[in-house]
Amino acid sequence: MRVYVPLTLPGLAEAHKAGQLGPAPLDAYAVTPALREWYVSDDIEELEYAALSRAAQASLRRLAADPDAPRRRVVVAVDVPEGAAVADPDRALDESALGEVRLAAAVPLAKAAAVHVDADDAEADVAAAAAALGAADHGDEDARFTVDGAEDHELMWFGVQELPNLV
Repeated sequence: MRVYVPLTLPGLAEAHKAGQLGPAPLDAYAVTPALREWYVSDDIEELEYAALSRAAQASLRRLAADPDAPRRRVVVAVDVPEGAAVADPDRALDESALGEVRLAAAVPLAKAAAVHVDADDAEADVAAAAAALGAADHGDEDARFTVDGAEDHELMWFGVQELPNLV
C-alpha cells in the first residue's frame, strides 16, 4: 500500500540521517475508503494524487509550526504492507481527515518510492500560505485564497537516490 508522509526539509534531513521515517506513530495519507467516496473516482492514479495533495496540505501545516524551516513542502511516498496504515473510523466523516492514516511503526527509508518537494520558485507562495493558514482556518476568505495559492505549485518528483542532494 502506498502512503504519503508529510515532512519539512529539516524533517527529511532527520529521516535521511536516521534511515527511517519516524518515530511512531506516524501520520500519513493514503487512498482510504472515505477519500475514495469523497473523490468519486475509480482511477487509482487520481486517487493517489488526491492523497499526495492531502499530504502536501499537512506539510504546509508543519511549515506553519516551524518558522525556521525552508518554505518548501515535502512529501515522502512509501510502500507499506496492507494493514500497516490504519484510518481512524471516528474521523471517517470529517472532511479534514480524508485520506489520513496512522502508521504504528517507523518506516525504513529504504521503503520510500519517491520524494516530492516544492521547486524553489514556490517558496514565496508557500511562505505566504503558511503565514495565512491560521486566519484561513478561522474563515478568512482572503487568507484561504493565499493558502490555496500554494496548491497552484506542483510538487517535483525526486528518486530516493537523490535524497542526499535534497538535504
